[in-house]
Amino acid sequence: MKESLRPGVSATVSYKVDCDRTIGFMGEEGRVYGTPYLVRDIEMTCRQLLLDHCDAGEDSVGTDVSIKHLAPTLLGMTAEITVTVTAVEGRKVTFAISAKDNLDPISTGTHGRFVVDVAKTVERLKTKAAKAAAGSG
Repeated sequence: MKESLRPGVSATVSYKVDCDRTIGFMGEEGRVYGTPYLVRDIEMTCRQLLLDHCDAGEDSVGTDVSIKHLAPTLLGMTAEITVTVTAVEGRKVTFAISAKDNLDPISTGTHGRFVVDVAKTVERLKTKAAKAAAGSG
């Protein structure tokens, strides 16, 4: 990781709430930004911020998510997600999260990510897959 990654570093990304980001179980008139898609967008916003501060061969994985989904965002609206680094402890990075749509605050919370060496992580995954295939997992 680069030394530029420190508390206070922030990013804001806007997401158009298209049909793929909505839940449909309340029918077409009840389509709103689904919590799982909000979480995915939060994770991707944090990951992209981290990539801007990672060295070659590094990426990050999510370790924890704690959010409140405060208000519905309608199909076609824009959600603006702001993530701010609150702590960097070795390779562990913690973010404060806030999100809003065109009218309301829609989410607050925290998200943790861990910066990993991609090659080493892939090797660990291959080892686990081999154990699972051998029936020892």
